[in-house]
Amino acid sequence: MATKIYTGEEIEELKQLGEAHFWPHSQPIGDMSEESGIKLATKAKGVWVEDAEGNKWVDTLAGMWLKNIGHGREEIAKAVYEQMQDISYAPGGTVSPVTVQLAAKVASLAPDKESRVYFVSGGSEAVESALKIAKAYHKNNGEPSRYKVISRRGSYHGATHACMSLGGSQAAGAVDYGPMMPGNIHIAQPNQYNGYCASRGGCDLSCAYEVEKTILHEGPHTVAAFIGEPISAAAGIHIPHPEYWPTIREICDKYGVIMICDEVINGFGRTGRMFATEHWDVKPDIFTVAKALTSGYLPIGAAVASKKVSDAFLGEENMLRHLITFGGNPASCAAGIKNLEIMENESLVENSARMGDYLYEQLQTLYEHPIVGDIRGGMGLLCAIELVKDRETKERFPKEAGLADKLGRIMLKHGLLGRAGDVVSLSPPLTISKDEIDFTVTQLGNSLGEVEKDLL
Repeated sequence: MATKIYTGEEIEELKQLGEAHFWPHSQPIGDMSEESGIKLATKAKGVWVEDAEGNKWVDTLAGMWLKNIGHGREEIAKAVYEQMQDISYAPGGTVSPVTVQLAAKVASLAPDKESRVYFVSGGSEAVESALKIAKAYHKNNGEPSRYKVISRRGSYHGATHACMSLGGSQAAGAVDYGPMMPGNIHIAQPNQYNGYCASRGGCDLSCAYEVEKTILHEGPHTVAAFIGEPISAAAGIHIPHPEYWPTIREICDKYGVIMICDEVINGFGRTGRMFATEHWDVKPDIFTVAKALTSGYLPIGAAVASKKVSDAFLGEENMLRHLITFGGNPASCAAGIKNLEIMENESLVENSARMGDYLYEQLQTLYEHPIVGDIRGGMGLLCAIELVKDRETKERFPKEAGLADKLGRIMLKHGLLGRAGDVVSLSPPLTISKDEIDFTVTQLGNSLGEVEKDLL
C-alpha cells in the first residue's frame, strides 16, 4: 500500500490542528514548528523515519526503546488484520486462542519455563501488576505486613503514581504531583562512573549490599519486594558488576523478598540476550515486559510470575483480584506472536549482540571530543554517551547552557532522531546494519563537534 503524500497545504493544516488540540507526552504543547516543535512523521522503514516534508533520520532510540524488529513490517499488519477478522476482543470469562499461545510462548522463553503470564496494556501497568502480585503473594502466604518496596534512586518504571514513586522524589515529573506513594524505599544505582565506585577506587558491591542493609533497617517482615531494571536505562545505562544481580538474588532469597526485574526496555533482545537477566544467570520471581513484545506495533505488556509465585494464587480464595480492560487483547497478542517469530527467524537477538559490540567499538572514537566524559555499553544495542563540561572533574553543563535543546536540533540536522541531554542514549532497532551504525556514529561525531563549539 502506497504511503500518502501530503500537500504543503495539508501539512500546514495538520500542524495548526496539532498546535491547537494535540497534547504531546513530556513535550511543550502548542509547538509543531520546523525549528523546535514536534515533527510530523509520516513514513518509516527499518531504522529510518521520514517526516511529511521528506526529511529522513536514523531512529537512534527505536521509537521509545521498542521498535526491535524495525519499522514498516507488513507481516505484523497482516497478522493483526487476520486476527481481528476472527475475534478482536474476548469478552469476560473467555480467552482467545492467540492470547493463550502468546502466554505459552513468553513462558517458554522465560528463565522459569513454568511461569504464568498476566497480560496488560503497557509497561506502567505491567509494573503496577507486578507490585500487586508481590504484595498479594505475601498476604496469601500469611504475611500481610509485607508491603514495602525497595527500588533505586533515579530509576524509571512507568508513569502511573505508584510507578513514579519507585524512582524517588526526583523521578521524572514527580515534583509536579505531590507526595509519592508510601512504602517505597530508595537505594543507590550501580554506577561505576560517578557513583559509589568512583569514590572508592573500584566496585565493592556496596550498592548491592545496600539492599540487605535496607531490608534489615526496615524489618524483613515489612518488605515485599525489590525492583530494578537489569540495566537501568533512565539512570544512564550503567552495566552492573557481574556479581551485582547474583548478590541481590541471594539477599532476596535470604529474607523472603520477591525480586522483580523490569525487562520492559531490556527484554526481547535489546541486550544481546532474549532477557537481560540471562547475562548473570539469575532467575527473577517476577519480571515485567511490554514495548518490544510487539515491537510497538500495538500496545501490550505483561507481568511474568515464576511458578513459585503464581502457585500462591491457586484456588478461588487466593485469586488475584485485579483486571485490565485491554490485557491480552487478541490483536495485540497476534502482533506479539508474529513479532517473536520474526525475531527468531531473522536471528535478531544474535544480531543485537554482534551489532552492539560493533557500535560500542565505533563509539570509542568519540572520545576525541572533550565534552565526552564516558561511553558505556558492550551488552547488545544499548549504549550511552555521557557529556560533561570538564572530563577530569565530571562536572556537567549547567541548565542555562541549553545542552539538550542545542544538541537535539543539531542531531536532527545531521540525520539523527533521538534523545539529547547530559546522557545521549543509543538503542536503535535490532535490524541495524554496520553501514547504518557507521552513519550514526559519524553523524554523532559531527553533532558533538558542532555543539561543543557553542558550549566551550
